[in-house]
Amino acid sequence: MKTTQKVFQSEVRKWVIKCFGETIANDKLERNHRFLEEALELVQSTGCTKEDAHSLVDYVFNRPVGEVYQEIGGVMVTLSALCSANEQSLFVNAMIELARINKPEIIEKIRIKQATKPHASPLPTSAKLQDHD
Repeated sequence: MKTTQKVFQSEVRKWVIKCFGETIANDKLERNHRFLEEALELVQSTGCTKEDAHSLVDYVFNRPVGEVYQEIGGVMVTLSALCSANEQSLFVNAMIELARINKPEIIEKIRIKQATKPHASPLPTSAKLQDHD
């Protein structure tokens, strides 16, 4: 029997392929950029300043590179702690967002945004920053 976490990760994988195709789904640089964008939007929404974010970027990139498996664990632990501190449910919010982004009109909006983005750019659009998706 599959665990809830495996089912969720599998459903997200299916969505990424449905929305963008295998190439973008497997593009590690693209996935890095989108994760960083979402992480920054999350901490911004809970009060982190631009100055603090820049300071943390400098701090992290002046340290040795970590191991992927350990950093994933660290992300999950600190994300769970951030959710608790903000009285939010990690899993409930994740399920709500997955349902929202699976709507055809949202998939289309995200595809259009992706199509206007310069290839391999960390920025989500070539024009001015647009609404969050």
